[in-house]
Amino acid sequence: MKRKLAALLCTAVFTCAVLAGCGSGTADTAETDTQAVEETADGDTAGETAEGAENEAVSDQEAADNVAALIDAIYVQQRTDETDTQCAAAKEAWDALTDAQKELVSGENADPDYFGRDTGDASLDDPRNQDEIGENELLVVSFGTSFNDSRVEAIKAVEDALQEAYPDWSVRRAFTAQIIINHIQARDGEAIDNMEQALERAVANGVQNLVIQPTHLMHGAEYDELVDAVEAYQDQFASVAIAEPLLGEVGSDATVINEDKQAVAEALTAEAVSEAGYTNAEAAAEDGTAFVFLGHGTSHTANVSYSQMQTQMAELGYDNVFIGTVEGEPEGTDCESIISAVSEAGYTKVVLRPLMVVAGDHANNDMAGEDADSWLSMFTASGNFESVETQIEGLGRIEAIQDIYVAHTAVAMGE
Repeated sequence: MKRKLAALLCTAVFTCAVLAGCGSGTADTAETDTQAVEETADGDTAGETAEGAENEAVSDQEAADNVAALIDAIYVQQRTDETDTQCAAAKEAWDALTDAQKELVSGENADPDYFGRDTGDASLDDPRNQDEIGENELLVVSFGTSFNDSRVEAIKAVEDALQEAYPDWSVRRAFTAQIIINHIQARDGEAIDNMEQALERAVANGVQNLVIQPTHLMHGAEYDELVDAVEAYQDQFASVAIAEPLLGEVGSDATVINEDKQAVAEALTAEAVSEAGYTNAEAAAEDGTAFVFLGHGTSHTANVSYSQMQTQMAELGYDNVFIGTVEGEPEGTDCESIISAVSEAGYTKVVLRPLMVVAGDHANNDMAGEDADSWLSMFTASGNFESVETQIEGLGRIEAIQDIYVAHTAVAMGE
């Protein structure tokens, strides 16, 4: 009996040991299998995450590219029946982008600044596209700018001065740059007439006497296009007159100057000198300060106007004033040439200021921008000067310049 019990106990112990051993193996196997499953799951998750990130990046870029294409479609000089719809679509698509997607916008002419740059409050402007004009219209024609603050301070300021001077005339506005018109409309919802729209509006309103005052600097390509546009509507009005641009008639060579150029030279220099903290140009020169007035430049024959302005500065004794151009036309007005001229004259301080009606894209970017090819950057990089400063203000905000436009309009009106 005892022998049987001992045998049973041995059997039980052996069985337990076997079972324990089997149980241990099963647990190890389960643990290994679970780990493998988890590793597989982690691998799948990592793969899916990477794929998802890639798809999201593609989606972000596609969304940005779509906006860029819509911007490029309205970055054109020709207005069509689709322009209004295209402007609205571009803004709607931009507003739908995330901040990260907006940074990816890049096209032939598109970039994040097209909609994203803060240029001031457009609601302070007046597009002057109202009807009920009356018989006498004074149409002020400008190239235009998408910089809202500058448009108000310069273009609107000239228009306001003309309206105050001629209260019996309805002052209206037209821009010659459709690219700028589209930019303002798409970004700010402000509709500005182009030349054709403004002339059609005048005809529809029964205007009899039309006087056009260009705010253009000279008799250049933009002025020629304005004249051509007006000629097509010449017989729609009882009388049409086009006033002189700011610098008046273009002389035959660099030595020919006139009263308009003298008035502009005096007004601009006085403003620049005062803002720089000097009593006059001579005091600035004694302190080693030169002023560089930067125009646009043109291949048009009217580019001699820039050379004439340099002659005018010399005639007035402003030896520390230099005329440059963004385009480097006429010859000798490019940045490198002006840097050399200022350096050779011995000036150690420089003030850059636009010789343009508005301080828009050229003033903010080409003149005062952070890129290496801006005039500010190039003057600074030359190492020739103790200081290089900028004054980002257009001619149109200067009261004496506004007076010149008022005087030109008076001549066109026969006063």
